[in-house]
Amino acid sequence: MKNILMPALLGAALLAAPAAFAQKAASKTASAAVATYKLQPQLSTLGWEGKAVTHGHNGTIQFTSGDLEVRNNLVVGGTATVDMKTIKATDITDADNQAKFVGHMSSGDFFDAPAFPTSVFKITSVTPIAGAAANANNATIAGDMTIKGVTQKVSFPAKVGVKNGVAAATGKVTIDRTKYGLKYGSKSFFDSIGDKAINDEFTLDFNVVAKQ
Repeated sequence: MKNILMPALLGAALLAAPAAFAQKAASKTASAAVATYKLQPQLSTLGWEGKAVTHGHNGTIQFTSGDLEVRNNLVVGGTATVDMKTIKATDITDADNQAKFVGHMSSGDFFDAPAFPTSVFKITSVTPIAGAAANANNATIAGDMTIKGVTQKVSFPAKVGVKNGVAAATGKVTIDRTKYGLKYGSKSFFDSIGDKAINDEFTLDFNVVAKQ
């Protein structure tokens, strides 16, 4: 399976969940209590996309739990947990090749799912983007991403908002897998692999929906 591209985690797919709402500040005091909205795995989606020199793959992986924290009708924090045993490549239609792909991604070469069955993202800040258009990313989310037991800080633009008891966050994040010890097929560490090299970076598309 040397030529099979490493997927990403936590992308290709905003499959079936509703889009995030625009985040608009409410006229309340900064001392308002934080409300916890529970992540809805059946409504939320997570897609991945990765590339190599000669090919690429994309697919999905499932959220298991999490929450979005809301104060004054604004998303201010939260967490999301991903089940590493649910990774799939939606572009691989042959059952045998799919099984080989998933097996390799679950092995020690990549995510070692038996030893590290979950990955977690914890939001540390949500900073509004001044002048954002109604349908554009309106905030920068920063937080701690933990993959294979390694935690790194990441940040990315997203569209976040709260409406009618539903909080949502939608966006795309680029991850450097080698920072989490996933060095298999990386030209940054193995100069002689030539056209078998797998890109260090992969992307994640997420649509998180949470309810009170």
